[in-house]
Amino acid sequence: MPVVHTYSSASISPEAREALKAAYGRAISAVPGKSESWLMCLFEDDAHIYFAGNDSEPCALVDVSVFARSEVPASAWERFTEEVTPVICRELGVDASRLYIRYGWTPSFGWNGANF
Repeated sequence: MPVVHTYSSASISPEAREALKAAYGRAISAVPGKSESWLMCLFEDDAHIYFAGNDSEPCALVDVSVFARSEVPASAWERFTEEVTPVICRELGVDASRLYIRYGWTPSFGWNGANF
């Protein structure tokens, strides 16, 4: 049950959404037991995001969360970051220094009217 939520201060074109969705789908396999078959991607653009006290340049926050019975290894998150950062920067016009990627996991997840 991975979820990737992308917030961007710039507009996200349909082509950029597709490129990001594809990149997230490939990169999520870095997390043990996860694949694109359960991946949900959300995109919010034109967000009012301030970084270092200003909004003069594009910036983005990508929030990644997964259902897991135990903590996800740091190496999985590192691989995910390495794989998606160039795509996010290219597609959103964001400098890597103005991009945060936040990771989290939960042992409880609801789906189809019940919890895992």
